[in-house]
Amino acid sequence: MSVRTLIRIPRTARKGEVIEISALIGHPMESGFRPGADGRRLPRNIIERFSCHYDGDLVFAVEFSSAIAANPLIAFHTVASASGTLRLSWEGDEGFRHQESVTISVT
Repeated sequence: MSVRTLIRIPRTARKGEVIEISALIGHPMESGFRPGADGRRLPRNIIERFSCHYDGDLVFAVEFSSAIAANPLIAFHTVASASGTLRLSWEGDEGFRHQESVTISVT
């Protein structure tokens, strides 16, 4: 499956500044409750977990349920502590795993 993501973080920040991180991922998200053309339920296929690590430290994590929308947008805040890498990870049904990394420069 080809994965599209849009991640927004400030490229630079001052030490101690609260920054917003937003991440959107393209995913079809099937709840498992909807009938297909043959009347049978379509198999569930959702993103189950999202996490963000800032230089190896977990700063945000969430678990989703069947009610999550397609192409979910996640936004959260953290404190810019040092220049480094943010690693964003998505996991889901059918072995779905996707990871993106972005860097931030803190002065």
